Amino acid sequence: MAAYTFFTFVTAGVETSALTFDNWKEFLLDSYYHGFLLKTVRVGAMTAVICAVLGYFPAYFIWATTFRHKWLLLLLLIVPFWISFTIRTFSWIHILGEQGLINVTLLKLGIISEPLPMLYTEGAVIMGLLHFLLPYMILNVYVSLESIDRTLISAARSMGCTSAQAFREVTLPLSLPGLGAGLLLCFVLAAGSYVTPQLLGSGRDALFGNLIYDTIMGQLNWPLGATLSIVLFVLLGCAAAAYTRYMGMSQIMKGLGG
Repeated sequence: MAAYTFFTFVTAGVETSALTFDNWKEFLLDSYYHGFLLKTVRVGAMTAVICAVLGYFPAYFIWATTFRHKWLLLLLLIVPFWISFTIRTFSWIHILGEQGLINVTLLKLGIISEPLPMLYTEGAVIMGLLHFLLPYMILNVYVSLESIDRTLISAARSMGCTSAQAFREVTLPLSLPGLGAGLLLCFVLAAGSYVTPQLLGSGRDALFGNLIYDTIMGQLNWPLGATLSIVLFVLLGCAAAAYTRYMGMSQIMKGLGG
């Protein structure tokens, strides 16, 4: 694919093996592509951060609960994976649409006089990504919490720490590897997403993956599509490399297998 980025595009579906830098020049010099890339990074980062905020507390609850059958809580967490990702994404259309659950309920209660424009927005795209990615965050944080020696917390309490202080000084720092692994997974999967922006967003809410699809399948420009694919690959690869440099990939393997 890297070699294909230097092929010459002739017309739709036709290219030659004559080497050229035109595809890279088009990407580097055209702000149109830069805007898509920056938006993809922003949406991916926002989704990852929101997942971290929303996912840490359920993971902590599952870890700290005295419920005897903790495995049931973990089972409930992975049940959504038994349903097709596309079907789960489509379900948000029936929730956020003009005739969706939220608008119909608010209209019947008299809270609003006309449907709210919730679907086909960036917010809808982020909501769909959260629905998909939140279990990954919870599992990674939970696995990290499970590796903590609970006697350390008891020792902190015996030294005079309150529950909040023990959490801040012991539990939270020791769970950061799992939190970092969850952030990386959520960012990479969100930034590389195609289905969710396609179904829940409008044309202006498309991400870089949608741009790659349109370039290849719509314009039939394989050399430029390969160039954009390599750009996204390098971007996500740099994020993974940065995490590996400081955290290592073992935590992600634990989270995926948790």
